[in-house]
Amino acid sequence: MKRRDILLSPLLLSVLGGCGSSAPRADGVLRFGLAASPRNLDPRLATDAASERVNRLLYRRLVELDARSLPVPGIARWEQVSPTHYLFRLGEAGRAFGDGSRLGARDVAATFNSVLAPETASPHRALLSMIREIRATGPDRVEFRLVEPDPLFPAYLGIGILPATGIEGGRAFPEQPLGSGPFRFRGRPEPGRLRLERRHDGQMLEFVTVKDPNVRVMRLLRGEIQMLANDLSPELTQFLQDRGPDPGRGSGVRVATRPGVNFSYLGFNLADPLAGRLAVRQALAHAIDREALLRHLFNGRARTAESLFPADHWAGHPGLTPNVYDPDRARALLAGLGYGPGRSLELTFKTTNDPFRVRLATAIQAQAAEAGIRLVVRSYDWGTFFGDVKAGRFQLYGLTWVGVRTPDIFRYAFHSASVPPDGANRGRYTSAEADRLIEQARTLPDLADQAEVYRALQSRIHADLPYLPLWYEDQIAASRAEVSGYVLAADGNYDGLEGVRLASAAEGRDAGPV
Repeated sequence: MKRRDILLSPLLLSVLGGCGSSAPRADGVLRFGLAASPRNLDPRLATDAASERVNRLLYRRLVELDARSLPVPGIARWEQVSPTHYLFRLGEAGRAFGDGSRLGARDVAATFNSVLAPETASPHRALLSMIREIRATGPDRVEFRLVEPDPLFPAYLGIGILPATGIEGGRAFPEQPLGSGPFRFRGRPEPGRLRLERRHDGQMLEFVTVKDPNVRVMRLLRGEIQMLANDLSPELTQFLQDRGPDPGRGSGVRVATRPGVNFSYLGFNLADPLAGRLAVRQALAHAIDREALLRHLFNGRARTAESLFPADHWAGHPGLTPNVYDPDRARALLAGLGYGPGRSLELTFKTTNDPFRVRLATAIQAQAAEAGIRLVVRSYDWGTFFGDVKAGRFQLYGLTWVGVRTPDIFRYAFHSASVPPDGANRGRYTSAEADRLIEQARTLPDLADQAEVYRALQSRIHADLPYLPLWYEDQIAASRAEVSGYVLAADGNYDGLEGVRLASAAEGRDAGPV
């Protein structure tokens, strides 16, 4: 038996023999399995990956980002009237909200003004702090005036647009979303299920939360869901690839993969007396053999990372020196702190209760132990874990930044003024030099000059280690044979659902690749 087969759960193994190729449910609903439910369907407030991905389907945005992560028109084009004055003109696409009302300049102004309002408590407020005034100067015209110039300003306007009447009327958008995106909200049939309707053809889509990855795979094979993406162990991914489609019967599953850009890391609490010591963070950095973890646990479906952005991003830094695996160096650093034989350094490492993430944490624990660091692994359900991270209740945690495309993330995650609830500086990182570089970058009129400052900032952060960079995991999607047309995104968003097709049972044998 192959190693990957040994690691499949008894539950999955007990069912697979009888799974066969069950026919899809005949109600025409495309069911998509999720590891975690979307927590907030208000784009002003959402921070978890599932919510942000679903919100992209429900809401249109003024601005999108191209393959180089530079801003391009979404539902509006813009001109820079002066270094601190931008005029946006709405086009015709994406102008109808789900209730039939028309999206206009007033809705755009209301959305961004509400993000900036302290009472909204939007986590995006700090990122838009350079805005001095927002005014709708016509049905299709919105003007933004800034406190100071920022040539990348349009790229920050990727928040979904809400209707002004709903904002003013106190609509509960987290539970009753109303946007102008390609899908409209159709309710929650039961806990753990979220139903949307594709607006151009009425195709129904249901997100089904199935926390256990083995059960998600089982339900995919049984036809109870037709698609899933990511949040699978490499063993389960390989299992599905080996199982493959059965073209003669129009059954089985197809697996698609592509290199990803979502950044996985270990985060430290710098306010903690142990994790706050640079030598402790450096010791752990040298104690972890990332290449071995990628080779043995990820089956090569990831690549090492040194910063939030890959080197080929316009603001990426290809010159960062990796934190190499060197347990002797780790032990020497610990000895300088008074740790050694008979006195181990102990840190608590928080992670989710996803089986693969627990196994990954256990492998990191074993590597750290060889260098004299005792990691106490604590696993929690996603809500408890993420709540602890946001509240700063941790010494060390593992997490992934999803959908990060623009360097405003540095202000959001590392500026000393961005401690929650004013941002995502969850580790309480404080550096006058980092703050200065963050502020300087936004004032430079040329993106090439900005990129140079952002590279200097990444060097500073890399040296200070508020995060220990790990890797960029590949993107993975699996679908049954009756599903076609889904295109994987490098950041794992679900935009491909706008063009996906669900064939009828009779058509299933002719469905194309995922």
